[in-house]
Amino acid sequence: MSDPHPLSSSTNGDRFRKQAIAGDLEAPVEHARQLAEKLGLEPYPVNYWIVDYGEMNELIAYGGFQTRYPHWRWGMTYDKQRKQGQYGGGKAFEIVNNDNPSHAFLQESNTVADQKAVITHVEAHADFFGNNDWFGLFTGGRADDSVDAAAMLERHARTIEEYMADPEIDRAEVEKWIDHTLTLEDNIDQHQVFSRRRESEDAPTGLDDDLGEKLDELGISAEVRGEVFDEEWIERIEGDEEAPSFPAEPERDLLAFVREHGKRYDEDAGKAVEMAEWQRDVLDMMRAEAYYFAAQKMTKIMNEGWAAYWESLMMTGEAFAGDDEFVDYADHMAKVLGSGGLNPYSLGKQLWEYVENTANRREVIEALLRVEGVSWRNLTDVVDFDDVRDRLEPPEALASISGDSLEDLAELPETWIDGEALDAARAGEIDVEAYPWKLLTYEGLARRHYSLVEPQFRGFLAEVSQDELERIGRYLFDDARYGSVEEALADLDYAAGWNRMYDVRESHNDVTFVDEFLTSEFVAENDYFAYEYSEASGGFHVSSTDAADVKKKLLLQFTNFGKPTIAVYDGNYGNANELLLGHQYNGVGLDMDAAGETLKRLFELWGRPVNLLTIATEVDDHDVEVARRRNREPDREERGKRLRYDGEELTVEDAPWEDVSHLAADDVDYDTKPEEWLA
Repeated sequence: MSDPHPLSSSTNGDRFRKQAIAGDLEAPVEHARQLAEKLGLEPYPVNYWIVDYGEMNELIAYGGFQTRYPHWRWGMTYDKQRKQGQYGGGKAFEIVNNDNPSHAFLQESNTVADQKAVITHVEAHADFFGNNDWFGLFTGGRADDSVDAAAMLERHARTIEEYMADPEIDRAEVEKWIDHTLTLEDNIDQHQVFSRRRESEDAPTGLDDDLGEKLDELGISAEVRGEVFDEEWIERIEGDEEAPSFPAEPERDLLAFVREHGKRYDEDAGKAVEMAEWQRDVLDMMRAEAYYFAAQKMTKIMNEGWAAYWESLMMTGEAFAGDDEFVDYADHMAKVLGSGGLNPYSLGKQLWEYVENTANRREVIEALLRVEGVSWRNLTDVVDFDDVRDRLEPPEALASISGDSLEDLAELPETWIDGEALDAARAGEIDVEAYPWKLLTYEGLARRHYSLVEPQFRGFLAEVSQDELERIGRYLFDDARYGSVEEALADLDYAAGWNRMYDVRESHNDVTFVDEFLTSEFVAENDYFAYEYSEASGGFHVSSTDAADVKKKLLLQFTNFGKPTIAVYDGNYGNANELLLGHQYNGVGLDMDAAGETLKRLFELWGRPVNLLTIATEVDDHDVEVARRRNREPDREERGKRLRYDGEELTVEDAPWEDVSHLAADDVDYDTKPEEWLA
């Protein structure tokens, strides 16, 4: 990949035009950082780079980094991205990586409005990277200064290139080994703090061949003795105790398990042999990269919504987009938020706005419930919400800051105004018309952008339900009373919504975010619905607008990256060193063809037969035809299945229900078909 061009580097030959473009962006970059920090964001430092169309496609293919290990997947992703741009499938405006400092790559063909939008968007991403706890799992705690992903990925690339260039190692074998490993890249335990090695304490260790007649009586081969059974196990057998399970508990980090206990199958020897050091090293590197990218997969909705929210506030609310750029920006944002399918930008932004609005509404309701004569039972009858909303409007001096209103600003509460900046503005050192936000504090900006008075949310306060009023009123501390609504609102914390957003940003991931904030109110307000495939009609139909059903569908897409949850249940299945996996069934069956192909890859990493237990739903073709004639859904039967691959043959057999019952999640049902479909 050719080197992208940083904003700060010197003019250089064929990069002259890019340098000119970069120069135009130096001021927006500086001011975007200042505004972001005023708004309470704490972003990593960001290096901005200007790249051309081809370089942007390469960076996207590489996941936002300039150097990755050699592999065909990058070329495939590059070709897909290039065709999307050529044939109207979507345009890439930027890409930013999670690193400290972060690196953001801007496409040189973007308009100035696009570039400004990208810069504000990136600043919010850099804040999310640095403050969300799930990103901190990779660095061993909270996200902190130890992130150096670019260096890690570059080391991996260099090491793998060296393996491929080693005359003692077949390059094709390295490529195949990477292919095998990548089929398991989502089979990690992304909820655990990452560590390079996960040595299993309960893994059996080797034994000498003459450790007892009991093994001979059991018919255990010398190979299995040496690999599986330790002295503690022997003692338990001789004492008629049950052998310890290996692993003791189901292991979700499949990559770690095969890295520590896997072998490779040697065709010449006809048996499993120890992996070469380079093979374990590749497994180790691929696992580290899987953990690094896991947080981004786990927070896609939150992260993109967070960036879209603050970008919109900066570009429109604080006029970061100039008068001559506003129409271009509106078109830019419409494309981002209006794309089809499950749009993470749109859903995420709506959820963040809901978090803000509900926190602000609760703050107002709590204040009103402390007014003499007001209770949760009569609040909607005795309080004029139109009057309350009018009182929540920011003062004119705050809403429309200009050079002529500086003295009016000085009359506002000191907590809202940056005194030093106001003095600088009086001295003509700040362009107030272009940068009014420079005169305000965090609290002042929160007052200026109070969400409950925004045109699209003006009815939100009055829409509070009686149930919500009761929940607030019953647990409200009676620590202050007010004589009037005006007096109550005077003590309002106008930053409550933003403060709540920052708390949520720190601790949640997409699963917990959707689970907590996708409420009936949110679903109704934003017209979300669930849909199902109907066997009777042979097509998809809207099945429900109930919030619980919509949440089920969304959680299905976010749990475990939307992939099946697989765990290791036995590393010595059948006392033969076979690997037994279990699919944690949640009502959605496996793609059996894909599962079989994955087992074939996994065999190469284990070196011995591999097994997978799962539950499949089956329906008789005759029942489908009968159901269609009667306009109902056919009955389905859940059955246990065991897939096994021994290096030569893939078999799929029925498994007794008692062997798979522990895999069924009896408290999860993602089926949202209405009762009349099932009549």
